[in-house]
Amino acid sequence: MDDLWLHIVQWLHTVGLHVDAGTAREVAGGMAQVTQKLDMPRLIALAAALGWASGFRLYAVVFLVGLMGSTGLLALPAGLHVLQNPLVLVVAGSLMLVEFFADKVPWIDSTWDAIHTVIRVPGGALLAAGVFGADNTTMGVIAGLLGGSLAATSMAAKMTTRAAVNTSPEPFSNGLVSLFEDGLVVGVVWLSTQHPVAFGFALVVMVVLSVLLLMVLFKFLRAVLRRLSSFFGGSQPVVENPNV
Repeated sequence: MDDLWLHIVQWLHTVGLHVDAGTAREVAGGMAQVTQKLDMPRLIALAAALGWASGFRLYAVVFLVGLMGSTGLLALPAGLHVLQNPLVLVVAGSLMLVEFFADKVPWIDSTWDAIHTVIRVPGGALLAAGVFGADNTTMGVIAGLLGGSLAATSMAAKMTTRAAVNTSPEPFSNGLVSLFEDGLVVGVVWLSTQHPVAFGFALVVMVVLSVLLLMVLFKFLRAVLRRLSSFFGGSQPVVENPNV
C-alpha cells in the first residue's frame, strides 16, 4: 500500500500537483472504496438493472450511469467507460429531456414508444453485455441476452399500461404514470449499485408483476401489437378499441 501512495504522489508531481503522503492516502482510500463496489453481485445487479430500466427510459439510463461514472460515484466496468464520454452525456441528456416531455402527452407517448421498440431492447442488451463484455465474453453474451429479455418485458408492460391509461378521458393519469416510471428508473439504478441483493428480490417481484399485468391487460396488449404491426408495416395506424 505504501508503494501505491508513493506512485500516486509521484504521478501528481508530474502533473504539477505537489501533495504530501497524507493527502495521497486519502486519495488511495477513496479509490479503494470505489473499486470495492465492483464485486460480482453488484456487477450482476448492474447488468440486470440496465436491461430492465432500458425498457422504460433508455436515454435516462445511459445519462445517469455515465454521469455517476464521470463524477466518481460509481466505478464503471471497462465495457461501460464510453458512457462517461462528454459527447455521449450531452446526446443522452438531450434525448432524455425530449423523452421526459414526450412521455407525458397522451398518444404521443405511445407513438414515441412504438418508434423506440427497435432501440430500447438492443440498447438494454448492449448495456448489460457491456458490464462483462470487456473482461469475459461468455458472461457478456449471457448478460446481453438476459438484459435484452428484461428490456423487452419491461417495455411490453409499459406500453400495455399506457394503452390502458390513454383510454382515460382525463390527462393527469398519464403524467402521473410517467412520473412514476421516471422515479422507478432512478430507484432501480440506485438500488442495484447500493444494495444488489435487495435489488435481486425487487427485480423478481417486478418481473412477476409485469407478467401478471400483461395477462390482466391482454386486450390492451393485443391493441398495442396491432398498432405496432400497422406502424412498421407502413399502413396508417388505427386507434384500436381494446374492448373488441
